Amino acid sequence: DTVRAVVIESAAPRYFCAGLNLTVLKDQGEGGVREILDCLYTELMDVQFGLGKPSIAAVAGAARGGGVTIAVSCNVIIAGEQASFGYPELDVAMLPAIHLAHLPRIVGRHRAYELLFSGRSFDAAEAHQLGLVSRIATPSVIEEALALARTFAAKPPEALRAAHAAFMRENDHRGSVQRAVEIFCENAATEQGRRGIAGFSRSGGGE
Repeated sequence: DTVRAVVIESAAPRYFCAGLNLTVLKDQGEGGVREILDCLYTELMDVQFGLGKPSIAAVAGAARGGGVTIAVSCNVIIAGEQASFGYPELDVAMLPAIHLAHLPRIVGRHRAYELLFSGRSFDAAEAHQLGLVSRIATPSVIEEALALARTFAAKPPEALRAAHAAFMRENDHRGSVQRAVEIFCENAATEQGRRGIAGFSRSGGGE
């Protein structure tokens, strides 16, 4: 295996990922919603767990909701000065279920509650101060991410794989991710949840 580290970036100039497009969920029954979330969340975590090598999220723009999930699934997050983060799910009557599982572990219970329940966006400097972001890159996020990837890739490959596997075992979030899927599906099946998805779809979406 000649690939020893993976960098995830966005091709969009101002966005890393705006999160889950709720219009996809509008006409789905509970089973369809569960299938989509199992693919997006559970399988995403399984892929990262079984990757066998370091992964780095290079966040140069806005990350919201599920977009933060993609970044957090990586082992390292490097953010540009123009990066921003946020959890707007409650604003559209959805639950930030996946973030209930991981954010308190990263930034602490009280700070996590404030971010998740206010839905406010916050910049790269605050994300770094909270411990959500590993470092802030200037001027180029991707160049710094690639430099770090080369640092990882230069390690003895067998030792790197073993250390990575041990790290992932000790930080396995699969159980909490599966519970988050259940919580999201239960809320999406309620009248309020259906109204939130429908309203999001009529407004054209976006976070």
